[in-house]
Amino acid sequence: MTSAFDLVVRDAQVATASDTFSSDVGIKDGRIVQLGLSLPAGEREIDAAGRTVTPGGVDGHCHLDQVIPPPTRMADDFLSGTRSAACGGTTTVIPFAAQQKGESLRSAVDEYHRRASGRASVDYGFHLIVTDPTPDVVKRELPQLIAEGYTSFKIYMTYEDLRLNDRQILEVLTAARKYGAMTMIHAENSECIGWLTQNLLDEGLVAPRYHGASRPMLVEREATHRAISLAELVDVPVLIVHVSGSEAVEQIQWARHRGINILAETCPQYLFLTAEDLGIDDTYEGAKCVCSPPPRNASNQKAIWRGLVDGTFTIVSSDHAPFSFDDEQGKHPNGEKVAFPYIPNGIPGLETRLPLLYTEGVLEGRISLNRFVELTSTNPAKMYGLHPRKGTIAIGADADLVIWDRRDLTLTNGMLHHAVDYTPYEGRRLGAWPGCTISRGEVVWDGQHFTGTAGTGQFLKRGLPSITRQAARDFDPNNK
Repeated sequence: MTSAFDLVVRDAQVATASDTFSSDVGIKDGRIVQLGLSLPAGEREIDAAGRTVTPGGVDGHCHLDQVIPPPTRMADDFLSGTRSAACGGTTTVIPFAAQQKGESLRSAVDEYHRRASGRASVDYGFHLIVTDPTPDVVKRELPQLIAEGYTSFKIYMTYEDLRLNDRQILEVLTAARKYGAMTMIHAENSECIGWLTQNLLDEGLVAPRYHGASRPMLVEREATHRAISLAELVDVPVLIVHVSGSEAVEQIQWARHRGINILAETCPQYLFLTAEDLGIDDTYEGAKCVCSPPPRNASNQKAIWRGLVDGTFTIVSSDHAPFSFDDEQGKHPNGEKVAFPYIPNGIPGLETRLPLLYTEGVLEGRISLNRFVELTSTNPAKMYGLHPRKGTIAIGADADLVIWDRRDLTLTNGMLHHAVDYTPYEGRRLGAWPGCTISRGEVVWDGQHFTGTAGTGQFLKRGLPSITRQAARDFDPNNK
């Protein structure tokens, strides 16, 4: 007699964003079909033995195989990147399809589908990166792509090859409001950074640690305030990504007190690294931690933790930007130690995001288990149009699950599954790691080995988040 379930996860301590309860989880055809105690036997069974079971992680901000001018190249493609995601408990990733200036958004999307095809072992979607918002892009391509399920895009206020001016940002935000897309904003003042950088170089101050000096908190504070003001003018929700310190946090809280709908994201580098990781002298080792915004001091690290507790932050993402350190296509371009502005910008973190936050957040009592689920799975699924299919443990949801093992271990790069030659979190003590990761009912990590298969990850056509659907319903074409 055929079982009602392909798989039963038995004796689970299930945790969602709102509840924690004991249950078996019955799975059929990749979906959760029943929750309850003493479910009938499945074709296969996994005994959770009372361990905590959370929804699979949704990493709403990561970079995989992104097109970058040579000699630089990202170490992780969709094969290694989704493998490392699975081994760290993440079952959905949303990297970026980046438009090149002078090219169409459509060609960017086509190119990234080619890069992902047959390689992803967990489910994925694409954010768009808009770098050249021509009238055709804003009025024709964006509406078409949003309707096809690419319902979020990122814009930059810094980097010469990526940034938009304020007028362009307003045009893009107007399209986001009209069609219900979510806009992610990298908020740093490009002109200030350029001026500071040139002054530092003129003084011969070129070591990695001066990356932080070229991007002080005020450049993030100013740009965050400006992004909020532009969003207020258009009356559209926006997400401020990778918030690094107290000054940007204060701007976000100020906006919310005024009733402006601003969402906020932070990342592990602002919870677990400080400015000292960029170097306390002029050695090149600090290149491993060059990212933007840079890690701040210990007091700002505490401010970010407070933001997780008090609700300032909506999501925690990895901002995985994988460049190997000892690599002429990575942090040593052409085999050289280069001045700080030329060090490839970003750090790896896709696999370590969940274990780090589970250990230092949940096990250390800083945040609840339910808040952990909310920040790392449920809220990103809601924000990017994937909920309730993703981000929860409920009947009808995809069977994306993580069974957590409580164990003491020391984090080393050798235990990770990305293609990067280092982790900035080397040597950290962890109190938990995924003992099993299940993606749509199939085990992709058994606690010791990656068991997934390249090509089984599905592209996700995403809906509009409720917060942006409302903005679209309220859209007044005369209020631009």
